[in-house]
Amino acid sequence: MPLQLGSVIESFESLWPIENTEEWDVVGLVVGDREQPITKVLLTVDVTAEVIDYAISINADLILAHHPLLLKPVNSIAQDTSKGSVLSKLLKSGIALYSAHTNADAVPTGTSAALAKAVGLKTSIPLHVFSDGVHGIGRIGKLSNPMSLGDLAAVLNSLLPATATGVRVAGDFDREVQTVALCAGAGDSYLGLALDSGADVYITSDLRHHPAQEILELAKARSKSFALIDISHWAAEYLWLEQAKVELLPLLPSLIVELCEIRTDVFDFLMNAPKSI
Repeated sequence: MPLQLGSVIESFESLWPIENTEEWDVVGLVVGDREQPITKVLLTVDVTAEVIDYAISINADLILAHHPLLLKPVNSIAQDTSKGSVLSKLLKSGIALYSAHTNADAVPTGTSAALAKAVGLKTSIPLHVFSDGVHGIGRIGKLSNPMSLGDLAAVLNSLLPATATGVRVAGDFDREVQTVALCAGAGDSYLGLALDSGADVYITSDLRHHPAQEILELAKARSKSFALIDISHWAAEYLWLEQAKVELLPLLPSLIVELCEIRTDVFDFLMNAPKSI
């Protein structure tokens, strides 16, 4: 039996409260009429033309995306612009779009928590905790048993969906690690916090050369063993989609909830024949 979009949104916001949204973020309903009927929801990290085509092919009425489509202001939604082409396709198809971004990061079962669980961290807590002591960004916890940095990278390589860039590591392959800090998605703004937390390694995405180099030099200056693991932004957050589905099904038992398996990582192939270093 169809539900009104407004009722579906109430379930979304009970799981991922709007008040946990970072002030720079834009979440919520992007396209759609709160009174339109919804029978099928497609979960995705990103909204692209290919994702919308897939939603159309399976007769989805609503896309729940992690990443906001309109995070930055736009001056035009003409069909020959990146945002305009996507919005036009959504409007013509009658598919609604809702995004849950940092408000889905901050909950105890959010994006970073899903990654922490997959990696095997015990009783992880937020890396950057909010004032309520419960919600926050990132996670930190301990592995059940110490392992080498190389083995941890291998674990990540096996549990994440395949991408061209795979898993990149800064650190000694054989170095033992146990305390792990992580942030699903772009987390280089928390590099200092990860080092200060006492973590042996920090796992995140979109690491840039200079911030990464500086934090590693700072660790050396402090005589601290500290490593970095850089993983695909899309792959890191894709793991959360299954958790979102598990949480949505009891709240929306009359709806069909489906995961979009289209790889929206932006890189398609990697040329890598390293010389001896």
